Amino acid sequence: MKIIAIDLGLKRIGLAYSGGQGIVTPLDAVERKNRNQAAEAVKKVIDAWEVDAVVVGIPMGGSSEDEMRRRVAHFMNLVDCQIPVYNQDEAGSSIEAEGIMKGQIKYKRDGRVDSIAAMIILERWLRANPDR
Repeated sequence: MKIIAIDLGLKRIGLAYSGGQGIVTPLDAVERKNRNQAAEAVKKVIDAWEVDAVVVGIPMGGSSEDEMRRRVAHFMNLVDCQIPVYNQDEAGSSIEAEGIMKGQIKYKRDGRVDSIAAMIILERWLRANPDR
């Protein structure tokens, strides 16, 4: 099963891909200028990788969960992909991504942290859904 994960942010959208066997690769992040441009860019990635499903990170359990679910649903409606969309708890994924990057590469706000966070989100989802 080919899957794209999305770490939806206000400035950048992190993306990661898994083509199977549990291997997850971060992709280039999408710079977000506005919702429509970002949705179109994400749709192009989904189409280019010919994925079977999308996993979107959502902070679960907090007071903002319902609002984030609405935002994610609205964004994915704009993306207009006709494949299953799953939610995965993203709690701590950005902090974990920053920890992975420390000392490895010079830290820049170029989307690498966002895409590594998407990679972490997808790895979590794959572990929680081994029979996908």
